[in-house]
Amino acid sequence: MSPATTSNGSTPEIVMGGELVGIPTFKSIESHRQWIREHMAAAFRVLARQGLIEGVAGHMSVRDPQEEHQFWMNPLGKHFAMMKASDMVLVDYDGNIIQGKKVAINAAGFHIHSAIHRAHPHVHSVCHAHGVYGRAWSAFGKPLEMLVQDSCVFYNAQSVYRTFGGVVFDQREGEQIAGALREGAKGLVLQNHGLLTVGHTVDEAASLFTLMERLCKIQLLVEAAEKSDKLERIVIADEEAKYTFDTTSTPESLFIDFQPEVEYEMFLSGGALRK
Repeated sequence: MSPATTSNGSTPEIVMGGELVGIPTFKSIESHRQWIREHMAAAFRVLARQGLIEGVAGHMSVRDPQEEHQFWMNPLGKHFAMMKASDMVLVDYDGNIIQGKKVAINAAGFHIHSAIHRAHPHVHSVCHAHGVYGRAWSAFGKPLEMLVQDSCVFYNAQSVYRTFGGVVFDQREGEQIAGALREGAKGLVLQNHGLLTVGHTVDEAASLFTLMERLCKIQLLVEAAEKSDKLERIVIADEEAKYTFDTTSTPESLFIDFQPEVEYEMFLSGGALRK
């Protein structure tokens, strides 16, 4: 059987038999911006449904498709489960709100996201939230091991920021975090803080974040089980890990992986998140 394609002509390994909607193209900047805002709102609702919310902590950003030194971000104090497209605000590297409601944004989030977008032009979206398992694993200041198939999405694609400087209210701390995110990394373990992921779309960044959070749970379970002295972990070998990484970690594959979640949030909201 010949490989099937996505709607944009690419051929991810997982697609077979027919056409599947992939990362779309846009006829105008405004239609692209609206799509970004809608998918941001959906991604926040996914995080809320999965319990990845802690007070006003947590933030996502997406680089603007026209103004590369500006990015879309969520407002401070709005519950993730209530996010709508119209809630997102466009800010520049100085923290000025360029478009959207004149609302407060998370200062720590701004310092992190602006530093990453500035230092890594290839990064279009950044996701950070305070999940229980990601924060627990971050206390070790170590990368995740290749313990299961899904771990391989992060094979040679994760970094660790081995410093904790408190809440990121300082631009220099944001710059240090951006510096710890090495080229090609999809995930970053922030020691004593939690997790951060990046992607070409907010769908990819959010998909990676929810996956990394679950992988931290798996890692912690394996660590605990091995304490019995009756079990010994088996780490996936480099060759198999690289093969799995190459076939499952492309921006297109990770975008596709997140679409059932987006579709479900659209369904649950009755379309309200698009407004």
